[in-house]
Amino acid sequence: MRTILFVFLIGLVVSCSKAPEKPISMKQDVTVLAADDMMGRETGTDGERKAAAYIASRFEAMGLAPIGTDDYFQEFNFKPSSNPHEQAVLSDTLANGMLQGRNVLAFLDKGGDQTIVIGAHYDHLGMGGEGSLHRGEKEAIHNGADDNASGVAMMLTLAHRLQQQESNNNYLFIAFTGEEMGLLGSNYWAKNPTIDASTINFMINMDMVGRLNQDKAIAVHGVGTSPVFKQTLFANNTDGLKLSEHDSGVGPSDHTSFYLIDLPVLHFFTGQHEDYHKPGDDTEKVNWEGMTLIADFIERIIMDLDDDGKIVFKKTKNESEEVPRFKVGLGVVPDYLYAEEGMRIDGVSEDKPAQRAGLQKGDIVKRLDTTEVVDMMSYMKALSRFEKGQKTTVTVDRNGELLDFEIEF
Repeated sequence: MRTILFVFLIGLVVSCSKAPEKPISMKQDVTVLAADDMMGRETGTDGERKAAAYIASRFEAMGLAPIGTDDYFQEFNFKPSSNPHEQAVLSDTLANGMLQGRNVLAFLDKGGDQTIVIGAHYDHLGMGGEGSLHRGEKEAIHNGADDNASGVAMMLTLAHRLQQQESNNNYLFIAFTGEEMGLLGSNYWAKNPTIDASTINFMINMDMVGRLNQDKAIAVHGVGTSPVFKQTLFANNTDGLKLSEHDSGVGPSDHTSFYLIDLPVLHFFTGQHEDYHKPGDDTEKVNWEGMTLIADFIERIIMDLDDDGKIVFKKTKNESEEVPRFKVGLGVVPDYLYAEEGMRIDGVSEDKPAQRAGLQKGDIVKRLDTTEVVDMMSYMKALSRFEKGQKTTVTVDRNGELLDFEIEF
C-alpha cells in the first residue's frame, strides 16, 4: 500500500508544471518520506537518494527555482562518524571509504535584498546502527516520521504558503542530509553556500515538530540570537502554544551551522518521546493538528519580521559547554519541554536505577541527595557528583505528593 501511494504522489508532483489548486498536505508528505520504501533515509544510501528525488520533485512542482550545484542538489563526500551528532570527515574525493550525500535546495525570488533560510533535515537512521535506541534482536527500518519527515513536510508547506504572500525577503529552502551523522549537510552548505551568504537575514530550522503534546508545549532554541526574537515569538503566539525558550544558537541540529557563521537562528522542536531513534517513529503517531498550529506560528513570525530589514545578530552562551560529565545515569528520559520547577521524567528505561527504585513517567524530581533540583541544569550537576555503586535518595513530586526513593547507581 505504501509503495502504491509513493508512486502515485511522485507521479502527481512530477506531472504538475505549476502549484496545484489543492496543495499536497503535510500528512501526504510525511507518509511518503516515512514509508518503508525509503528504508530509513540513511545518508549515502539509495533510500536517501529516493527521498531527495521526491523533495526535488515537490520543489519543481511548486515552480521553485533550483539553487544547488547540480540542479536542485548539492552533493558532498564524507566519511561517517561512529557517534551520532558528532562531526564526520568531509572530503573532496570518494576514496578511502568515503560516501556521498546530497542536500536539496530551492529558491523563491521575491525581488528582495535579503533571504530567509528555511531548513529541515530529511535523513534518518536507515536500519538503525550507532544512533539507534532499538534493542530488538533483528534490524528494523527506522522510518523517522517525526525525525524528521515532519520538519521537511512543514518546510514544503511553508514554501507553498510563502509563494502566496507578498514579501520583502527572498526564501531559500534547504532539505539537509547527514544531520544524524554530525550536521554534515548544513555544515557543508555553510562552508560552500550556493547564494551570497551576506544576503541571509536569518535561518529557521524545524527538527521533530510532529509530536505536539496535549499541553501544546514546544521548545524554541536560538531566541537569544537576535534582540527581536523574544517579543516576536510572544506577539505571534496567538494559538496558546506553551513555549519553552532557549537562548543558545548552538544545539544538536542544523541551525547550529548557521549560528556559527554569525546568523540569527530559530529552531522549533516538540520534544523527545518513546519512539525517538526507534522503529516505532511512524506516520500514524504524528499530530497533524499540532503540526498545523506550528506551521501557522512560524508563518506569522516570518511575516511579522518581513518589514524589519536586516535583523541584528547576537552571540549567545553555548549552553552545551556547561553540561557536566557523568559517571552514572539515573535511566530516565527528561521532559525537555517542562518549564516549571524541577525535572519531570518523560520515560523510564528498563532495568536501570530509576526503574528498580520505582520511579515513574510523570514524576517530577525535586531533590537528589541534598541538592534541590529546580531545573535541568541543577539536576545534571547533582547527578554528576555520583559514581557507580553509590546510593542516595531522590525526592519526587507524584501527583502533588512528595515521595522519597532509594537509588543505587
